Amino acid sequence: MPHIIVEHSQNLAGDQDIESLCQEIFDMMAAHPTFPNPSAIKVRALGYNHRVQALENDHFVHATIKLLPGRDDETKKQLSQNLLDLLMERLGNASSFSVDVEDLSSAYVKAAR
Repeated sequence: MPHIIVEHSQNLAGDQDIESLCQEIFDMMAAHPTFPNPSAIKVRALGYNHRVQALENDHFVHATIKLLPGRDDETKKQLSQNLLDLLMERLGNASSFSVDVEDLSSAYVKAAR
């Protein structure tokens, strides 16, 4: 844990740029003391072809950090701000940036093989 999902307008960056961004996000999260087990970190990105915004430049980036409950608000704010800073640095041609942090519900289950 956590899951980091980056949603972005398609063609905002090339596939290699998005892949390297995912690695940078992983590395940033793995370095944070709240995640002692980097093997539990999962990062993925989704590009959207269709979107509507009232902006001339309609390129956007939104990331969601999904966490198991128990992190304090200060930690969540730090994680979201760090991620926002990275997204703005790496994907500067977007006009809209946002990051949200969600606690997973008690119904969350996982399995591995």
